[in-house]
Amino acid sequence: MNFTHKRTTVALATAAIAVGALTGCSSSEGDSNASDSTGSAQAAGGGTYTWWDPYPQHTEGSDWQNRVQACGDEAGVTIERTAYDTTALTNQLLLSAQEGTSPDVVLLDNPAVSTLADTGAITTMDELGFDTSNIDENLLAAGVVDGTAYGIPIGANTLALYYNKEILDAAGVDPSTITDWDSLNAALEAIDAAGSRAITFAGIGTEEGSFQFLPWFWGAGADLTELNSPEAVEAVQLWVDWLDEGWAPQSAIQNSQNTAWEEFLDGQTGFVENGTWQVNSAAEAGFETGYITLPAKDGGAAPAPTGGEFVMAPVQSDTSRYEVTTQIVECMTTPEGFVETADTFAYYIPPTADGQEAFLEEHPDLEVWVDAVRAAKGRTSDNLGTDYPLISEQLWTAVQAAMSGASSAQDAMDAAQEAAAAATGD
Repeated sequence: MNFTHKRTTVALATAAIAVGALTGCSSSEGDSNASDSTGSAQAAGGGTYTWWDPYPQHTEGSDWQNRVQACGDEAGVTIERTAYDTTALTNQLLLSAQEGTSPDVVLLDNPAVSTLADTGAITTMDELGFDTSNIDENLLAAGVVDGTAYGIPIGANTLALYYNKEILDAAGVDPSTITDWDSLNAALEAIDAAGSRAITFAGIGTEEGSFQFLPWFWGAGADLTELNSPEAVEAVQLWVDWLDEGWAPQSAIQNSQNTAWEEFLDGQTGFVENGTWQVNSAAEAGFETGYITLPAKDGGAAPAPTGGEFVMAPVQSDTSRYEVTTQIVECMTTPEGFVETADTFAYYIPPTADGQEAFLEEHPDLEVWVDAVRAAKGRTSDNLGTDYPLISEQLWTAVQAAMSGASSAQDAMDAAQEAAAAATGD
């Protein structure tokens, strides 16, 4: 197969705009605006391979830096690693694709994979000879476009409900009994009656807000192609009711995931919706914490959106480089490699059954998070691809309008569906 793909500069520019709409979510730990460059942007010959990732917080000498280089050592090459924040990484990758200076390996936030694949800048897993059948289908789906996989998830993080055990005990709430929306609402009412804030979350009008809302949206049975369905409206009304009842603070309307977490850490809130990346912080809180999966409306675990990066191979004019690139990617995606990544990032859940079993052997207390990832869903799944950021913007705009009281849930979602249909051409 010909590895050289040609797209217009317009397609690449459009991709940059689309991906920019996806980078507001803090679903991976430690995103920052600083970059740490450990090598040139252009792949050098003579046994040197370039690697780009969105982890500037992991600098020279860090466990992550050493892990990356170990995969180079295993393949018999030197890896020059460059780290950018998420937005800068995407922009640099698009620019390098135009200039023919793409890195050999890149890690990219999963919602951006389909957008980059659409530009022709990424090789497929089939082209590299990878069998992806052992990857959990719900996690791989974020990197699949029209049935073709363009990367492999190095792990996944997602959302659940953390709780303050002291507050739940005082309110007579047993978290194990919370299995659906009715039982959750009953718990929130009891916590409120006992004098504590019941719940907080991140309702901010950005991709981060959509990220937090999607478990309730999908958990109601709603679909992103029909934003004004009865199920979708019911999900919006759930958040509105929490605000109206005083179970959630008005600050939730503008909270980011970080500010929602800070509210929870003051010890006055029963529940907070947040992610795997707060496990260590929760363990260090001044009160006993726990977590449960986000409940679907009628029971079971709600599909929460996946965070986490895919490892991919950008297109190279010298296709002979793919052999070593494949070895590097293989090193990152063994069961043992997945667990090592999970421990490095505290915690990425491995995307395979074997990796999850190995992870649970080391971390049996994190079974809730493995269950949550097994039930999770990629934001660009259902073959939404580059339509997702257009739909998501209308979703968070509608949720903001309803929570603020500017519009009813039904009217807000009707307007969102109309706008999303116009934006996507449906």
